[in-house]
Amino acid sequence: MLEEKILNDYKEAMKLRDSLKSSVLSFLRADMLNQATAKKKNNLDDPEIIAVIKKQIKQRQDSIEQFTKGMRLEMAEKEKKELEMLKVYLPAELSAEQIKALIEEAVIATGASGMKDMGRLMKELTVKIAGGADGKLVSDLVRQRLSTPS
Repeated sequence: MLEEKILNDYKEAMKLRDSLKSSVLSFLRADMLNQATAKKKNNLDDPEIIAVIKKQIKQRQDSIEQFTKGMRLEMAEKEKKELEMLKVYLPAELSAEQIKALIEEAVIATGASGMKDMGRLMKELTVKIAGGADGKLVSDLVRQRLSTPS
């Protein structure tokens, strides 16, 4: 389970006195605990943990952009290192071809024919992809598929 892996990696980082990694994992664990508390659960399941990790990755990407604009390159580098540490816990990214194949399956399953069906198609794909690809990329590919007649 993903939560156990994060906990074990956190303990290992503490033993090795890896302050950066232990700090990143500590914030991640706190965020997971906050989400679990908000949902009135003891533990999050893996898809919920992946959502928390993606949220933290998005925050890091925004910080990197802001630090780079502000010429704070040492801070941007630190954020990049933290970002790489978090990416380890995400499932492998799907290729564009794999996403297109899933889109075709979902189009057939839902009978989607135009842009009016995009919401229904995205709902179907979100379940199938479950954190395996960037939502914006999936959305762009769906939009492209629905705008061109088959």
